[in-house]
Amino acid sequence: MIELLKAALFGLVEGVTEWLPVSSTGHMILLNNWVKLNVSKNFYSMFEVVIQFGAIMAVVIMFWNKLWPWYMKKVKVHGQMATRQRPAWKKGSLDMWIKIIVCCIPAAVVGVLFDDKIDELFYHPVPVALALIVVGVIFIIVEMTAGKRSPKANSIAEMSYSMVAWIGIAQTLAAIFPGTSRSGATIIGALMVGVSRGVAAEFTFFLAVPVMLGASLLKIVKFVHAGYAMTGLEGGILAVGCIVAFVVSIVVIRFFMSYIKKHDFKVFGWYRIILGIAVLALVH
Repeated sequence: MIELLKAALFGLVEGVTEWLPVSSTGHMILLNNWVKLNVSKNFYSMFEVVIQFGAIMAVVIMFWNKLWPWYMKKVKVHGQMATRQRPAWKKGSLDMWIKIIVCCIPAAVVGVLFDDKIDELFYHPVPVALALIVVGVIFIIVEMTAGKRSPKANSIAEMSYSMVAWIGIAQTLAAIFPGTSRSGATIIGALMVGVSRGVAAEFTFFLAVPVMLGASLLKIVKFVHAGYAMTGLEGGILAVGCIVAFVVSIVVIRFFMSYIKKHDFKVFGWYRIILGIAVLALVH
């Protein structure tokens, strides 16, 4: 029971920090340094990524109408009055998904080629703390400069492919340095090229679906391919973590989308700086 309660705590942290620009991976690394799950090292390496699946499902369900690209279109059968239905692209969906794929390619390449090396080099409290502080400072600077300008893109359709490419580069940096925050990096990148705050947040949520699904699948494949197996307790821990992350994510996403209608992101920058300094103080 204690281990399942710990799993719920991990799910709570994942659900809150995945969608706020404060680094879910960074918080998970820090939490694991203070609240240890009684699991194998190999399982935990898989768990801290796959727990994101619950958070992903929250986005899929909440934004299903925008994410699902097809609808059933009525067409005439051989020019006659009788009609039948066939799948057709929703207006703008193909363009949106091409932009999502273009944006995700750099991070996917880095993840596949350097996943193990990144884990070895940067999944430690000090690199995470430094990333929290540096990106926090960047957030404040960007909000004080680019954030004050009138946005050039107020919808995903208005985003150019040069904007998308820049956001993809920002997302890749988050894939390399835990503590950067995938959502934080993409939001910063979007603000810098003139995307409105609301669209930047929504596009970040959409990007999470292929990126996090791919990362989860990669971890599961490596776990199984290496011949590892989960115990019954570990299976329960993974299930509880994903379910809690799912429920909490729904609440947090709704809060976040409402919050940014009236506020900027500077508060998250200050939070990151304070947390990063506190971590550095605790580990020394």
